[in-house]
Amino acid sequence: MENKIKIFCGNSNPILAGKICECLNLPLGSARVKNFSDGEIIVEIGENVRGRDVYVVQSTCCPTNNNLMELLIMMDALKRASAATITAVIPYYGYARQDRKVAPRTPITAKLVADLLTTAGADRVVTLDLHAGQIQGFFNIPVDNLYAAPVILDYLRSNFDPGNVVMVSPDAGGTERARAYAKRIGCTLAVIDKRRSGANVSEVMHLIGDVQGKVAIILDDMVDTAGTLTQAAKALKEHGAKSIFACATHGVLSGPAIERINASEIEEMVITDTIPLGEKVGMTGKIKILPVAKLLAEAIKRIHHDESVSSLFV
Repeated sequence: MENKIKIFCGNSNPILAGKICECLNLPLGSARVKNFSDGEIIVEIGENVRGRDVYVVQSTCCPTNNNLMELLIMMDALKRASAATITAVIPYYGYARQDRKVAPRTPITAKLVADLLTTAGADRVVTLDLHAGQIQGFFNIPVDNLYAAPVILDYLRSNFDPGNVVMVSPDAGGTERARAYAKRIGCTLAVIDKRRSGANVSEVMHLIGDVQGKVAIILDDMVDTAGTLTQAAKALKEHGAKSIFACATHGVLSGPAIERINASEIEEMVITDTIPLGEKVGMTGKIKILPVAKLLAEAIKRIHHDESVSSLFV
């Protein structure tokens, strides 16, 4: 495995990439990502990759466009260096919310990004908790959409009593996800009916389910400005929830997110390290970060050895 596989990373996930390499007992590949004075990105691969199976770890998180371009340029460099296969490992797939036309004359940018990745040289994509599962169909190459559920469920089982917990979906679209978690934990389910009045603006309208006197755990795939999350927490408190926690795979946490979380009824928010938080971690004591390196490393190992990836979640 050591002679055939190479793992590289851009600037968005160097710590996560390093942890993945530790799990696989492999060195991180040598690559330099630099900028010309006008901002153009240049990538230099510092070792031989001819005939190797290459994995590039890069979340397309903020700064989204820079990280996306780094990924595209690095894959182009690897393709031109005669890598046998190139797998884009994208823990957080940016632009995933633009997966359909929601208004006249708007783009489907998730499809555009899929085309760019394929054109740049990706033979396969590995990602985690896509915002919309149908994005897999935007690609004409294999896509492994992994789930953070095993990591988050382990934490929930270790820290909560299922008999006193209600799993809450903050909107109707996340009901299936919350139901799956509730089934595996053995707890009840509630759904918040949300009416969105604009981009990144939401209004909680109605709660479906019983949360009176229970520990409510709000579950979502990502937390961006935390408007939906904090309004959901407020609604749950008004309906008698004893305490409120939140879980999400991707902690985007843009704009006023940290301030809203600090001022909210949420006692703790659990997220994974698909997106590096940097200094944001020190701005609140409510965030608990769970590692996904072992999950991604196991997926890479199975892909390399032509083994089942789906069995990770069965």
